[in-house]
Amino acid sequence: MYSKSSLRKVLPVLIAAITLIVFIWFIGYLLFSPSNDAKNLVQDFYDYEQEGNFSKSWYLFHSKMKERLPKSFYIQDRAHVFMNHFGVETFDYEIEDVEKVENWKMSIDSPSFEVAYKVSVTQTYKGKYGNFDIKQNVFVVKEKKEWKILWDYKK
Repeated sequence: MYSKSSLRKVLPVLIAAITLIVFIWFIGYLLFSPSNDAKNLVQDFYDYEQEGNFSKSWYLFHSKMKERLPKSFYIQDRAHVFMNHFGVETFDYEIEDVEKVENWKMSIDSPSFEVAYKVSVTQTYKGKYGNFDIKQNVFVVKEKKEWKILWDYKK
């Protein structure tokens, strides 16, 4: 049997161990949660876009986006519209919210995704037509065990 004095010695160690385990689990959940994965993917996407590396950002698209925007078209059009028309070299962006949504559809006639993460992004441009913001919701879904980006085309 255990005496009261040995129990008093073990109890603080047991409480500390349990606290440490809960803390490690919590940190792991924050760092590796699906919403954090979605936010990190969107951040990678806009980092590539800031650099003008539209080829790398295109690879982060879901296959449905790649069907809608073939790679060569996307690379040329994205650079043309944002860099040439707006007269900007780069932009800043801010990721504002990440929200889990269920049964989301990219367009009215597309299949629904059981789980998606809606990531609100504001891009700030400074160009020949002044300063302006573009706000867009970006959606992140799993495709073949990888997170991929979709845009909303519902009207």
